[in-house]
This record gives sequence, structure tokens and C-alpha cells, in this order.
Amino acid sequence: MAFNPLSSFLGIFSHDIGIDLGTANTLVFVRGRGIVVDEPSVVAIDTVSKRVLAIGDEAKLMVGRTPSTIVAVRPLRDGVISDFSVTERMLQHFIRQVHERFGIGIPKPRVVVGIPSGATEVEKRAVHDAAIAAGARSCFLIEEPMASAIGSKLPVMNPAGQMIVDIGGGTTEVAMIALGGIVVSQSVRAAGDAMDHALMQYARQVHNMLIGERSAESIKIEAGSAYPLEEEGRVDLRGRDLATGLPKLVEVSTVEVRDALSPITSEIVHAVQATIETTPPELVADLMLHGIAMAGGGSLLRGLDRRISAETRFPTYVAQDPLRSVVRGCAETLEEAETLRKVQARISQRRPVR
Repeated sequence: MAFNPLSSFLGIFSHDIGIDLGTANTLVFVRGRGIVVDEPSVVAIDTVSKRVLAIGDEAKLMVGRTPSTIVAVRPLRDGVISDFSVTERMLQHFIRQVHERFGIGIPKPRVVVGIPSGATEVEKRAVHDAAIAAGARSCFLIEEPMASAIGSKLPVMNPAGQMIVDIGGGTTEVAMIALGGIVVSQSVRAAGDAMDHALMQYARQVHNMLIGERSAESIKIEAGSAYPLEEEGRVDLRGRDLATGLPKLVEVSTVEVRDALSPITSEIVHAVQATIETTPPELVADLMLHGIAMAGGGSLLRGLDRRISAETRFPTYVAQDPLRSVVRGCAETLEEAETLRKVQARISQRRPVR
């Protein structure tokens, strides 16, 4: 996967693509067109014929509502590919959408894909091969914290340290970046999906009721928080009573929702603290000036920035357009060959902190 000057030259004439292959959503950025795909990473499959019935938005509508012969699956779990063949077909679908909409295909596009910082060599190869099989001329892999920092407009090439906390669907990536490379990082499986499951477990244990993933996600968005709110409220929790099997409605407070999410938000805070503890002192001093940037959908949880700031004593803020920071970072690296060469080369040279 070395940098190819010919591929860079051909890229002038093709609509190169940046992909945020996320656990929850897949975003595709086309050079010169902007973000053209923003859909859930969900695929609906007929279990009898193994035929793909729907991908993206249409497939997500089927989650929890499919008959026995249809299953709606998420081919990425905890930030990595769990089903290579389904991921490949999903990538093919999204790249084909781009081809049909803009007439892309000759030459085939270069593709930059964001990957978790803790991805193994096998997982990296799986993502690379899936993109090539989906129609890419060449595929470059960039660690998601780096792509997120670039997309959040952080000066990653400067010697001053920059910290990014990228909270996605499957993983939270915490990284200290300086001189175009990741100095130290942490990757934990405490993110958006874990928050949904925490709410599902809370409903089962406390209220003896069963709620689905989509319901849990709605409660998280509507009433979730990580720090006391100025005005606490209440929200309806709807599901099935485990004792009677009948529909059940319970009114819960935002304080209860925050308590249910606390184990996950605490793990995120601990990951940030662990990264700071292993960061060189000079870079820690930079954090006092620049603060900690947050990105990803999980960063929108109310009060999470204040919680991190209170427990680390560093200023913390949510970056602009956090949901799209990774895909924008992938796209920006395509515009600058030197940046792409540097961040691409450093992936295999560094070992993540566990």
C-alpha cells in the first residue's frame, strides 16, 4: 500500500472518494462534490437465498421488524469488520451509487478509508481488500483519530500537541497528535452502541421491561446526559413488560438516564485520563493552551465535554460538525499528497496503548 505517484496523477482526472466506514453510519465524500452518502451501516439479507434486499436507510427501517426469513445485520461491530462479505457488498453499493450519480468509473477512484487506531493488520487488510473489490483503483488507510483531527481543522502537522476524542458507534478513540503523527492513543469499546445497550439493560433490570435498540437510541438522544443539567426533565420509556408480555410505559427522569449511562461515560473519561498519563510532559503543557477536542456522534451527548473537563482539568470543547469530521479528514488528505503520504506511512510504525 505504498504511495504511488501515478495514482496521484490519475487522481486529478477522477472523483476520488473519502469513506468513514463507521459502526453506526457510513459516510462517503466525493472530491469536488462534497458528502454524497450518509446512511446507516445496515444490510438486510434474505437468509434463504442469501440475497441482499436493502442497504442503508431502507435496511435500518427493517431492524426489529423483519420476518424470520430476513435478517438486518450490521457488518461492522466495535469499529471493525465482523462480516467481510457483507461489508464488501455494502461498500460496492455505496461506491456504485457514486458511479451512477456522477458517472465515475474511468479511471477508477482512489479511496481513503478511516480505520480505528487499534485495528490489527488482518483487519486493515480486510478493509483494504473490501475497498479494492468494491471498485477502487487504490486504497489508503488512515487512523480515525488522525482523520477526525484533520477534519476538525486541528493543526496536526505542528509540533504543538493536539488531543482528539473521537466517540463513534462502536469505539471511542483518544489520541495525542503532534508533527503529523499519533504519539499515544487509547481505543475503548465504550461509545454510542454501548450507551444504547446500557439503557436496554437499565430498562430490563430496573423496570422489568424490554426495549429495542432504536428505542434506546431515541431515549439517549432525547434525554441522555453525562453532567447535571440546568433543567432536568422526564421522558416516556416504552417497551414490553417481561412479566405479562403486554405493552408498558414508564416515565423516567433525565437523572435516571444519566445514571444508566454513567458506566459508559466513566469509561470514556478514564480513557482520556489514561492517554494524558502516558503523554510526554511537553505535550501535556500544550493541552493547557489548546484544550481537548471532541468529535463523533457520541460527543453530542449533553454535558460530556463538561464532564471530561471537570475530571481532567483541561478545557474541552466539541469540534465543529463532529458527525462528519472523519470523512472530511479523509477527503482533505486526498487533496494533499504529502499529508496523505505521511499519515499513511505511520500506521504500521506505531503500536497503540492498550
